[in-house]
Amino acid sequence: MHTRGHVLILAGYGGHAGEAYALAQALHDQAKLSFLVPEGDTLSKAKLSRFGKVDTLILPRDPKTPHHKFIPRLLKAFVHSFQKVSSEFDVVVSLGSNFSIPPSLVAWVKGIPVVNVENCVRFVKPSKTARILQYFSKITALQWEEQTKILKGSVFGPLIPKPEIKPWDGGYILVTGGTYGHKLLFDTVAESDLESVVLQTGKMNPLPYIKKHPEWKVITVTKDFHKLIAGASLIVTHFGSTILEAIAYKKHALLVPPYVEWTRTASLEDAKRFAEKFNYVLVSEINLENLLNGIDKAKKREVPLLSNGAVNLAHKIRDMLK
Repeated sequence: MHTRGHVLILAGYGGHAGEAYALAQALHDQAKLSFLVPEGDTLSKAKLSRFGKVDTLILPRDPKTPHHKFIPRLLKAFVHSFQKVSSEFDVVVSLGSNFSIPPSLVAWVKGIPVVNVENCVRFVKPSKTARILQYFSKITALQWEEQTKILKGSVFGPLIPKPEIKPWDGGYILVTGGTYGHKLLFDTVAESDLESVVLQTGKMNPLPYIKKHPEWKVITVTKDFHKLIAGASLIVTHFGSTILEAIAYKKHALLVPPYVEWTRTASLEDAKRFAEKFNYVLVSEINLENLLNGIDKAKKREVPLLSNGAVNLAHKIRDMLK
């Protein structure tokens, strides 16, 4: 292994961790890698450990954290970041979410170059994390040309993971709401008579769906999620890293908006533009009729070929280490 330098990758929850994984795939043979993941995210820790040491840091705010708990958690994250972001690192890479802000700012204070990556689902306005960190970063990495209108940075392309196994058609529809689940989506799909479904509930209780559809395969999380994607006939999900994996395995997909309570995530207009990039069907209003019609339409769409921004960004980081 060529260890031209030591890179710390900040892998926030959910889709941010998926993008971190894609970058790690592209960079692991060019540099020594370490990672910070949110406390309690055992899945990301297990997946990323194949590329390097994984440590944890408190997540200041997730989609359901009340405001009165945010500030104390944020202060705690800053204190711990001073201990975990040391001078041994040559570059620190932020993959977004508020999780990345404390360690990135600590890296800047210590004179360590920061690479600030904007999320792939942002088109209308920048994420708060990328907007804040652009002033403290050596590079702001954008994933789409359209993002140059909302941030000053360089376009590298979407961070698409490399396929790890050969795709096949297992005849099932994979339904997922990501780390925190998607109750409206799951409840609506559960009203259907679809028989061959794999449902990944994340942090939501899977028992109601197991009882209602004993013929389905219902799971919470798995480190082998890529295998479920590789074997799916179609994927139903909100926008995020699952879509990037779907592209990697050349799978059809149906997109839905994120859970209605997630007020801090990207907008419906972002979702529309994101779906267009991948030629995927977007169901903006979740009900059974729309989902079933969307599934039929999605199966007929062609999956486009896209350049891999993870590889492009890995080359740039490697150049920073010389």
